[in-house]
Order: sequence, then C-alpha cells, then structure tokens
Amino acid sequence: MSNPMRPSRAALPAAALTGALLLTGCSHSAETESPGSTSAKVNPAVTPSWAPVTGTPQVIPAVRDFRRAEGPGWRPSKGARVVVPAGKGSNVADEAALMARDLGGLTVVYGDEPVRPGDIEVKLSGKNGGKQGNNLPVQGAADEAYTLTAKGTRLTLTAPTDAGIFYGTRTIKQAVRAAGGLPEGTVNDRPGRPQRGMSLDNARKPFTEDWINARLREIADLKLNQFQLHFSDDQGFRIQSDTHPEVVSADHLTKAQVRRIIALARSLHISVVPELDSPGHLGAVLDHYPDLQLRNASGRVIRGAIDISNPKAGPLIDSLLREMSQLFTNPKGAPAYWHLGGDEYQALMSSSPSTSYPQLARAAREKYGNNGTIEDLTTGWLNDRQKTVEGQGKNRIEAWNDGFFTGGVVSADKNRTVAYWTGKEIGKRPPEAFLKEGRNVLNFNDEYLYYVLGQPNQFTYPTGERIYRDWTPMVIRGTRAVNVPAAMTGPDRIPGARFAIWCDRSQAQTAPQVAAGIRMPLAALAQKTWDPRTPALSWTAFTALAKKAGLSG
Repeated sequence: MSNPMRPSRAALPAAALTGALLLTGCSHSAETESPGSTSAKVNPAVTPSWAPVTGTPQVIPAVRDFRRAEGPGWRPSKGARVVVPAGKGSNVADEAALMARDLGGLTVVYGDEPVRPGDIEVKLSGKNGGKQGNNLPVQGAADEAYTLTAKGTRLTLTAPTDAGIFYGTRTIKQAVRAAGGLPEGTVNDRPGRPQRGMSLDNARKPFTEDWINARLREIADLKLNQFQLHFSDDQGFRIQSDTHPEVVSADHLTKAQVRRIIALARSLHISVVPELDSPGHLGAVLDHYPDLQLRNASGRVIRGAIDISNPKAGPLIDSLLREMSQLFTNPKGAPAYWHLGGDEYQALMSSSPSTSYPQLARAAREKYGNNGTIEDLTTGWLNDRQKTVEGQGKNRIEAWNDGFFTGGVVSADKNRTVAYWTGKEIGKRPPEAFLKEGRNVLNFNDEYLYYVLGQPNQFTYPTGERIYRDWTPMVIRGTRAVNVPAAMTGPDRIPGARFAIWCDRSQAQTAPQVAAGIRMPLAALAQKTWDPRTPALSWTAFTALAKKAGLSG
C-alpha cells in the first residue's frame, strides 16, 4: 500500500554493498539517476559480470520452493535499477522504493522502461496486475505468495498483491546480505500459516514508540505479519484517552504516536491487534472507579477484577472500547482484529465462586434463569463487549482460552477465535476440545512462546533453538501436537501463532535486553510458521545465517 510518509529503513551495510559492486565488471558513461527518479535518461545497457551466486537462497524463513538454473544469478551492481512498469502511482511503488533503499540506494524508474541487464523488475501478476487490483487487502496466505526469477543477470519479482511483493523484497534484502545475491533460478514462495506475529505487553512495562517501531521493522524482515498490543492491565493504561483521561498512566503513548505505529505497521504489511483485557486485568482503570471493583463476600477488593454484576461496569468498558476501536483503524475490506482478553477473572479462580461472590451468582440467575452461573455471566460479558467492537467495524475477534466455558446456558460467540496460551488455568480445556467444536485456535503455547520477564511462576525464557527443533503450529499445549484429524490442523483452523512478551516483573530486563532476548525466538517462529517442513539447516547453521542476514543484532 502506498505510503509516501513511510520512515526510512536501514540500508544495506556499506561494506556488503561495496563488496557486491566490486564483483561487477560493468561501467556506465552517464551518471546514475537518484532513487525515485523518473528521468527518461537511459544509460548504456552493459551486461554486468560477477562470480556466480551458488547454492540456494540464503534467507530466514527458508523459501518453500527453488528451481535452480544454469547462470550467474543476480547481484546488485553499479547502475542497477528497480523498474516498476505500473508507474509511480501504483501500490507497489513504495515496496520498490524501500527495496532500493535497502540495497544501498538503487535507482527506481517507473512506467514503460526497458529492463536492462542488472535490473530488478517489480510487477503484480495475474488478475491483480491492473491498477484496480493493486490495493486488495490480504485475506489469507495465498495473497502473500511471490515469485522471484534470476535469469540473464536480471531479477523479476511478481506477486498477486503488494504484500507478496513486499515479502519478495525481504527475500532479496536478506539474500544480498547473507550471500551477495540470488542464485540463478526461480523461487516460488508462500507462507504455511496466514497469521504469524508477536504480542507485546506494553501495560506492565511501557516501551517507547521508537522501540516498538524497531521491532516492527525486525519482524517484517522475518515476514511476520501481526503485532498484538496489550496496552491495559493492573499496572498501567498506556494509551491516551480523551473520554477517560483519568485512567491513563503517566508513561503512555499519545494517540499521535499510536497512529504513527499503525501507519508504519500497515506499510510493512503488519496487522495491529489491540487488546483491552476484561473482566480481569483492569486495575489501572478501576483505581479510578472503586465502586466498580469486585469484592468477595467478606468485602475484600479483588485487584484488577471488575464487578460484572454492576450495571455501570459494561458502559465504562464499552466507552473505552469504542474510543480505542476508532483509534486502531483498518483499511476498508481488510481483516479488523480485536482481542477481548477474558483471562484470569479472579471470581472464577475461587474454589466456590457462587459462595465467594454471591452478587455475581445472583446476577447470573436474574439474567439467565435459575440455572444461570457466574461462568454464564462472564461469557455474556465478553459477548456484549464483542458486540461493541463489532459495532466499530472489528470482524476478527479473539479471547484467551480460559475465557471460554462449556455446559452453561450461554455460549461464547461462535465467531470468536481461541487464543490458546495455557492448560494450567481455570477453564483448562484442551485445544482439541475447541477444534472439535469448530473453533479456530491461534497458538500462544506458553511452553515455547511466552517470554515472561523475571521468569515467575515457573516460566523460563524461551529459546529459539527449542522452538526451532521441537515446536510446530500444531503443538498448542505442552510439548505434543494436538490429537485431532488432520483436517482440523490446517491453516484454516490453526491459522498460526504469536510470540508473546509479558512484563510481569518489569524491571527484570531493560528494553534493549528484551529486544536481544526475543530475536532468535522470533526468527525460529518465523521459520516454523512459514515453512511446514522440517528445517534443512542445523540450529548452528540457522543462527549463523541469521547473523549474516542481519537478523540477530
């Protein structure tokens, strides 16, 4: 999607680019054009020469299919250009310009230009090749496919959407860094799972706009496409609110900052998934609304839990949901995500909820009849919050697995995705149960994908090696793959996974330490969600490649 305000990305290291240029034997008598130039000036079409690029494309995640051919491959060379036949106003123009910058400042030319030796041609393919199809939102993994062909010193990048074009540019960038270029032949690449991402707890530990933007650029280079932002919890509400300014923590993101984060994410083909957790984890909000705090039978306040029997509770949270939904905008026709939370509601973690919280039990019976339970009341609460965000245009709704209950009068909305993180909490239904009842299950397996600061509650920092060797998207709980028919494990039912950073002990690591600690786990997650095959590289070789490709810091 075209975004002329996109911030500049780090270019290819000068040493790597210089080395690539020194390998070429071409020269031009005319000056090369500056990046983005539309000048009609044409340099002599001298065929560059270089040492052949050998082996397979050196990238993370590995390409799904590479058909080798005889020839020198492609390397960036003096005078090389990025050619965009669809023109400067096309939706792939920004992808081409970004790639040109990443490769050290290649010239970009638009329109009916001849593709010369050494050039990269970038174009949309198939039915979406016309301008009317250039801004189609990505609906699934097929829309993220791309083809790269290195032939006769030229490189051609085609894809059905600009998202696919973008992922092709990431492959080129990494391959140049790691091996100097791409070998002769054709890459046909596509992701195995449509949802691949990272989740950040910005509530317990505030992270700056710059830190978040740096992570967005890193995960984009790994072809990850989702960023979940958990911005409200007991320790803080970290986004500016105009409707309820009293709940906002001193250290927070302004709405202008959030809009810039969203704009950058969108330019990198990353969907932002906001999370305003309820009916638990609301301490920062409820500090200002003590009458809405949940109290047990003895009158003790339950930190972070809202009293869902209070008629004022729903309107308060709905007003925040509506305001934040309007902030987290989505392009027309694109999937519009929202995470409702729903986990660890303390009333349901009691040995006898109805005895400990008689007001909730009473409200459940009044609303749902004599058989109504606190689980029903909680399910109804999340259903109502889902209606609120759906009213704001959100159409991909998620909640944590311990916020789903069975056997009651009320059922969770059938269109809600299960974000499965644990089998240790109340509501510890196995992932197989959700899949068998027809729900989609997104993998947050806390055994592999939970980076919890300070390592409380027997958590340990996950390693990329363990994810790389032992985990797959089908390993949703514990260490074994789900035991269901294969038809229930495809990308339509288990759409992918997110790696989650939780800041339970916020001072245990600095922001730079967190950034360093998550790099290789994210690289491993990218590999395992993109390519369903057993990785071809050893972990040692994979880490070495990450370093060469500039992915490991």
